[in-house]
Amino acid sequence: GRNPARLAAADIAFALGPRLNAAGRLEDMSLGIECLLCEDPAEALAMAARLDELNRERRDIEAQMQSQALAALERLELKAGELPYGLCLYDEDWHQGVIGILAARVRERTHRPVIAFAPDRDGQLKGSARSVPGLHIRDALDAVAARHPGLIRKFGGHAMAAGLSLALEHLAAFGRAFDEEVRRHLGEDDLCGRLYSDGELAPEELTLATAELLRDAGPWGQGFPEPLFDGVFQVLDSRVLGDRHLKLSLRHPAGGAGLTAIAFNRAEEYRIDSQWVRIAYRLDINEWRGERSLQLLVEYLEPL
Repeated sequence: GRNPARLAAADIAFALGPRLNAAGRLEDMSLGIECLLCEDPAEALAMAARLDELNRERRDIEAQMQSQALAALERLELKAGELPYGLCLYDEDWHQGVIGILAARVRERTHRPVIAFAPDRDGQLKGSARSVPGLHIRDALDAVAARHPGLIRKFGGHAMAAGLSLALEHLAAFGRAFDEEVRRHLGEDDLCGRLYSDGELAPEELTLATAELLRDAGPWGQGFPEPLFDGVFQVLDSRVLGDRHLKLSLRHPAGGAGLTAIAFNRAEEYRIDSQWVRIAYRLDINEWRGERSLQLLVEYLEPL
């Protein structure tokens, strides 16, 4: 669904990458490899269609798992009054191929390290961990293993992501040990989920031309983040797309043309009950039926 003549790094990261990964998460990663190596356009298109189908299936599985995880978190907060610093989540029906994405989604919502577990085999669990700045997750697992020999069967990873396996009967003990280790490195201020903004844009800067300039200045990525802006806007209209995305029509308080904004996968989190909101956003280009227009990608929203 992308225009090859206008491809940007974000298309590879958020469109191509997830579809190639979906095969490995749900079936066999060789399908993605075969698609990349295929020299017959018709065969490649058929493979790409299958990869897209698998990615839709992956999204459905992920959405169901995320709803279950967030419901469990709500029960935990009501029961304990606060969440652990290091979160461990498990459900016997969760899919191994999606627990990494689930851990990342819950981390985004809770602003703390998260490990999601799924059944593996013979009473073993497979876990996928995602961290936050300030905690090297692989080193944290290494410390837990050193302090509690035999608790973790095996592990590996790097600063922000890791994988591990352990026995089901060790899950509760591991959860306590992991939380203790996270508390050695992080305080309450580290769990607030900071966003660093490049400031506000004036109405005359909120244009398709500005978005094109920023896109051409990339590729953006780890260590070279795409500019993030913030500001207060009037809400003209809001609606939910596909049960999960929130679409907004906004206007800058200083005037100017109406603006379209979208918060992907955040419809449940953001409830619009105010005429004014503060948002943190990135400038994006929306292409629809040959037309190109400015779109604000919402990273954070706060009703005023």
